[in-house]
Amino acid sequence: MTTLAVYIAAAAGEIAGCFAFWAWLRLGKSPLWIAPGLLSLMAFAWLLTRVDADFAGRAYAAYGGVYIAASLLWLWIVESRAPDRWDLIGAAVCGVGAAIILLGPRNAVPQ
Repeated sequence: MTTLAVYIAAAAGEIAGCFAFWAWLRLGKSPLWIAPGLLSLMAFAWLLTRVDADFAGRAYAAYGGVYIAASLLWLWIVESRAPDRWDLIGAAVCGVGAAIILLGPRNAVPQ
């Protein structure tokens, strides 16, 4: 599985898991939403360990850009609210930042 595919799957797990708690606590849904929410969050955490990165912090930082883009897709598809231009500009900036973090050349000697 490619790094981007892992990040996309992790984002789906994190957003679905967090939304389950949102649905319970903010939308008045049943507390039974917690169970799938916890499973989704566990899948999210496990998926991030599958990323090919030397350090956890770097994997998490690069994931942030993917999470932002996926959150805006969730906004649009699940919550039926289209992102505005500022959402899209912000996501693009974060995506570039995530790519720099993940794909930037590294020195062989840690600094």
